[in-house]
Amino acid sequence: MGLNIAMVCDFFYPQLGGVEFHIYHLAQNLIQLGHSVVVITHAYKDRVGVRYLTNGLKVYHVPFFVLHRETTFPSVFSTFPIVRNILIRENIQVVHSHGSGSTMAQEAISHANTMGLRTVFTDHSLYGFTELGSILLNKLLKFTLANTDRVICVSNVCKENMIIRADVDPEKLSVIPNALISEDFKPLDSDIRMKKKGRITLVVISRLFPNKGCDLLVRIIPRICQAHHDVDFIVAGDGPKFIDFQQMVETCRLEDRVRLLGSVPHENIRDVLCQGDIYLHASLTEAFGTVLVEAASCGLLLVTTCVGGIPEVLPQHMTVFAKETSVSALIDAANKGIESIRSGKIDTSSFHKEVSRMYDWLEVAKRTEKVYEAVYHDSSPRDKNWAVMVKNCYFQKGDGMWARYLYVLCAIVEYWIFIVLEWLYPRTEIDRALKWPQKKDFQITRKSSLKNM
Repeated sequence: MGLNIAMVCDFFYPQLGGVEFHIYHLAQNLIQLGHSVVVITHAYKDRVGVRYLTNGLKVYHVPFFVLHRETTFPSVFSTFPIVRNILIRENIQVVHSHGSGSTMAQEAISHANTMGLRTVFTDHSLYGFTELGSILLNKLLKFTLANTDRVICVSNVCKENMIIRADVDPEKLSVIPNALISEDFKPLDSDIRMKKKGRITLVVISRLFPNKGCDLLVRIIPRICQAHHDVDFIVAGDGPKFIDFQQMVETCRLEDRVRLLGSVPHENIRDVLCQGDIYLHASLTEAFGTVLVEAASCGLLLVTTCVGGIPEVLPQHMTVFAKETSVSALIDAANKGIESIRSGKIDTSSFHKEVSRMYDWLEVAKRTEKVYEAVYHDSSPRDKNWAVMVKNCYFQKGDGMWARYLYVLCAIVEYWIFIVLEWLYPRTEIDRALKWPQKKDFQITRKSSLKNM
């Protein structure tokens, strides 16, 4: 029997990124497994209201106020009425939120817990413990996950990070990685690769933000170009650091050797990767790194930092790791990778088949489905009544008394709002949405119509 699942996150199409692709492909494969999936996100410019994507994936673009970097304003309670309406309208049984940095994701988890629904949360990033923003986010995450049924992390490092940040019971945590559609990331034919021999191209595809190592890259690229006259660079991506790359190219006069492509649609990422021989990844923090898998699938050797969950992603023979996150270490690793490609020591022709066996979205969806089933069909379900939830919010380890009082106050106010909404706008008055027919339903409908003809 299929479940009705709602995936909630600030980050979704038309914005492009790892979280966005994860939600889309996971939803598509869950639909293939017989579940009904809707996505709840905020409005993107003229994308307001309900949209349908492939296979009937319904997307609610809610017109919430966007504060910063496509993240909505954290109002805690104001999103409850419309989120409640959508969850009741779609007969949702499991709410699956994505991303610690998503306001909508965290608020939807709290609203779903208040409504007595099963909840799952997936974290895609690593956060520290010293910066003010990370400290406040970790505090908020403790409150959000106090009553969440299960937490999914994309790597083992991400799992350890989550245990420390939010004091989550390890038994509630599962590790399920990202994946890719290997057919969309096939390498070039060997004949075409032979024609482009003579120069070595390093590719960088990233959002150009400080945490992606852009400050390192603008210092690394000129030095590598100076040391190797047969090496070129392709940099794809956009962000606040894009102007730094432009200034670097102009100052060092590398217009003929460094191409800045700006933002590239995801459907063209494979074409960009296939122009290169090495993928250079200078990220300072990374929970998984889907682009690494995509690059390896296209037959590129990886030169990368050894941070976060990156060492878990691919086998060592596909990667050259920098010993530390510094300019000199990354240059040494890049030099080693360039020499390996130049001398033919590393054969990347088998990378695509290896990656296709390791990462498959249908397998990820099946593992996620098991998490849903464990949560929904638990033989001894935890009662989601207000007393238990308030108790869980209060007894948070490592938090001061004022934080606990704030957690309890938020939980009580949330329940009062829920009671008021049930009285003002009873769920019996909310129209239930028709579900998109599955392929089997199409066949049954067609057979029955033929009988009646």
